[in-house]
Amino acid sequence: MKVASFFAGVGGIDLAFEQAGFNVVWANEIDENASRTYRANFHSELLTEDIHRVEAASIPDFDVMVGGFPCQAFSVAGYRKGFEDDRGNLFFELERIFKKRKPEIIFLENVKNLTSHDHGNTFRVILKHLKEAGYHVKEKVLNACDYGNLPQNRERIYIVAFRSRAVCKEFEFPEPVELTSKLADFIDFETEQDSRLYYTAEKCPFYRELEKCIKSEDTLYQWRRVYVRENKNNMCPTLTANMGTGGHNVPLVKTKFGIRKLSPRECFNLMGYPADYCLPDMAFSHLYKQAGNSVVIPVIRRIAEEILRAVHRVQKSKLGASSSSPCNSSRKSSKTGNVPLSA
Repeated sequence: MKVASFFAGVGGIDLAFEQAGFNVVWANEIDENASRTYRANFHSELLTEDIHRVEAASIPDFDVMVGGFPCQAFSVAGYRKGFEDDRGNLFFELERIFKKRKPEIIFLENVKNLTSHDHGNTFRVILKHLKEAGYHVKEKVLNACDYGNLPQNRERIYIVAFRSRAVCKEFEFPEPVELTSKLADFIDFETEQDSRLYYTAEKCPFYRELEKCIKSEDTLYQWRRVYVRENKNNMCPTLTANMGTGGHNVPLVKTKFGIRKLSPRECFNLMGYPADYCLPDMAFSHLYKQAGNSVVIPVIRRIAEEILRAVHRVQKSKLGASSSSPCNSSRKSSKTGNVPLSA
């Protein structure tokens, strides 16, 4: 099935859907630096442009719309203005496109706070618009540590909408999995890293406080402006785009080489990106922002796999039914090569 990706960032959703067996044919992203990272890792067409200027008719044929529309308007880490924030209104740009192109499936990701913003009214508006456009919707909040086997506390709302009631009925979100991975699987405690990552008394005015409080090599810490916070659950706190705006936002770790920030590569590791995912040579601030803005690959891959299973079950059922009919030769779809999902 062909995928068109919106607010693609560095391609986290795209990568997860490709791993599950989908074909990403087109993507849109406004940020030039994120686009550079995307192009270093994907061969699909990428349009670097403001979504307001994207004409629905100009997009190649696609079956699935995916997008992690900007979450700053709803995030607890932001101002939570919702639809009053221009970034919060970008959902309606997606609506403009899916109402014209009518993809079989829509997949959306956002912060957990989307569900409670404005006493739930914001989320109800989004669901209402999807349903009025003819979609059957399922949604669920999943945490990376419970559903992706990643030691990061990252809760996100996932919305999956289907034009086919039958496929929606077949679809279920994945079950939780045991967290067996450890921080050491994603963070290099044994190798000395780039000198820019380390805190020293000469470079850091609060170094004495870091040295006094950061004692364990088994967990991560955060500098919270005036104090050190230890993450005692041996997990990484939620990585955010704010990591690109200042060192105190990046989780800290103690190694035999000193106290340092996580590297950009380690942040991408903790989002589930594979080791061969290319990080271009650019400022750390851009890479930190890209990692924090991205998505948890294993969670979305598992959701995408469940979507595909539901599609295949319905197609198999329809093909079985049509094989007993004398008119089955006319039941082909020019779009997917199988029976129409929304039939």
